[in-house]
Amino acid sequence: MTPREWRCEALDAMGPRALYRVLKLRSEVFVVEQQCIYLDPDGLDEDAWHLQGLGEDASGGEIVLAYARLLAPAFSSPGHGVPGTPGAHASPATAPPPASQPAARIGRVITAPSARGTGLGRTLMQEALAACARLWPDVPIELGAQAHLRDFYGSFGFVAVSDVYDEDGIPHIDMRRESAAR
Repeated sequence: MTPREWRCEALDAMGPRALYRVLKLRSEVFVVEQQCIYLDPDGLDEDAWHLQGLGEDASGGEIVLAYARLLAPAFSSPGHGVPGTPGAHASPATAPPPASQPAARIGRVITAPSARGTGLGRTLMQEALAACARLWPDVPIELGAQAHLRDFYGSFGFVAVSDVYDEDGIPHIDMRRESAAR
């Protein structure tokens, strides 16, 4: 399955149906499939850019095949509820120290179950990095990766900046890429 269109837009531009489709996919995977009971709408969506890979279902309706949430450096600094930072899911003892330069953040990275195994995750990350480079040129990017995906994100230039920590029962590791423009 290949997206017919990529959109990167602020919440105000999405419209209620698009927002519903994004939140539904996030809940299907992060809450139900991964069995993590947590409040997914965490207050950051209103200030984020929402990258969506859109396709069509069997009846011709629009579906979200891939998604990532992009946060500006001002909203991804420690204390803003970003996983892996103090005040979020990770305990302060396991969270990394604040980076010297604020970074953009890619989060809520997801590929729909129907599109897995197609290489769409790699395309999604390429689109996310390109969007970050357009929105915040020459700014580092961080993400909180599930630990088993460390090599996947490493293939995009991300390096570990924390030890593995538990987030909602799933091992995670914080990673950083020094520039969105690379």
